Amino acid sequence: MSIKAEEISALIKQQLANYQDELTVDEVGTVTYVGDGIARANGLDNALAGELVEFDDGTYGMAQNLESNDVGIIILGSFKGIREGDTVKRTGRIMEVPVGEELIGRVVNPLGQPIDGLGEIKTNKTRPVERKAPGVMERQSVIGDRKTGKTSVAIDTIINQKDQDMICIYVAIGQKDSTVRTSVETLRKFGAMDYTIVVSAGPSSPAPLLYLAPYAGAAMGEEFMFNGKHVLIVYDDLSKQADAYRELSLILRRPPGREAYPGDVFYLHSRLLERAAKLSDELGGGSMTALPFIETKAGDVSAYIPTNVISITDGQIFLDSDRFYSGIRPAIDAGTSVSRVGGNAQVKAMKKVAGTLRTDLASYSELESFAQFGSDLDEATQAKLNRGRRTVEVLKQPLHKPLPVEKQVLILYALTHGFLDPVKVDDILPYQDGLFDYFDANHKDLLDEIANTGKLPETEKLDAAIKEYAATFQASEK
Repeated sequence: MSIKAEEISALIKQQLANYQDELTVDEVGTVTYVGDGIARANGLDNALAGELVEFDDGTYGMAQNLESNDVGIIILGSFKGIREGDTVKRTGRIMEVPVGEELIGRVVNPLGQPIDGLGEIKTNKTRPVERKAPGVMERQSVIGDRKTGKTSVAIDTIINQKDQDMICIYVAIGQKDSTVRTSVETLRKFGAMDYTIVVSAGPSSPAPLLYLAPYAGAAMGEEFMFNGKHVLIVYDDLSKQADAYRELSLILRRPPGREAYPGDVFYLHSRLLERAAKLSDELGGGSMTALPFIETKAGDVSAYIPTNVISITDGQIFLDSDRFYSGIRPAIDAGTSVSRVGGNAQVKAMKKVAGTLRTDLASYSELESFAQFGSDLDEATQAKLNRGRRTVEVLKQPLHKPLPVEKQVLILYALTHGFLDPVKVDDILPYQDGLFDYFDANHKDLLDEIANTGKLPETEKLDAAIKEYAATFQASEK
């Protein structure tokens, strides 16, 4: 074997040509404590709040507490492979998640990693999980005790966005894996996964992931919002995020305040919900609407977390367990539920027919409890009670059967104009279904007019059509 000097010379020249004398300097610290999803490390003197750090085993963490002696880090994943004395290095990047069209129809964890078994998500776009809010828009929160139908309201709201050119994001925080799977299958059954992203942090997930989940969902939604699209994001529910944040804060030795929550728990939710916005035309005109859910204990809306969220949002829907168990579903308590947006969020037709609905319901609830103690009621009170019973029946809604706004307007018009007064209470729901079928078959033009213009058709036409149907309903009854 002969060695040629020319080959050696060429090889050395090639190595010299490719030589780079740049040094890579990493700031590395040492883990001094690890446990319960938290690590402490010293030596990371220049770490930024919210910066990603990497441990020896490849697990990432996020710098949360910047203290004089060490840095408190929340671990984004399992902490079983991390030991005291391990090294941890700064990445120079803040926490971000993958975003983009590729996530639609997928179920991911708060780090944007797929958990639905459908393979890798191929997107090269990312967004920081924390960012400054661009503005404010109409929002409503849903509040209620455990098992009062909050998740059902969320799923039905998403199903109702079909063919509305809306991207939906459902963030399940601390929901059982079986519950999330059932919700995903329901969304898939109704074709809603075609425009929905599900972000899930289950109860067995580390507390840092439950804390991060809503911010990850917001970052995914902002990608669409800043591209001129409209997004509905459901946070189900923020009580569990607050509990996870309380756990992290206590382990990080932050001073506890009311109900042992840290002092900045209000900021935890305000900086999240303020990211829901309607952008100006210059920024593309996109929007993101937030629907945050909160769990109450024994109907106590004056607790710390419910009052915080109520003060941030533009109204609340309160779900009541007594109504739920008596068969009134969705179990909305008209007295406690409030909208600070009012008719601004309604089409003109709905504003006309539903103007007095809330006060009618509230007075009916009051009269109903009063009527239990006496049988001699005047005619006006009897009429109010009869109208109230029919109103409650009309407002019942079967699960996963959302109603288009034109049909809502139609049945509320019939209710408020006395067309349902002669109908027996038990026959209200069959009457309503029959009315919708009759209008679909014979007066589609009137429904289309409400849907397209947002205004009520001429009352003479509407009255005549409802009377036509009432005659056929009576005939079928006989």
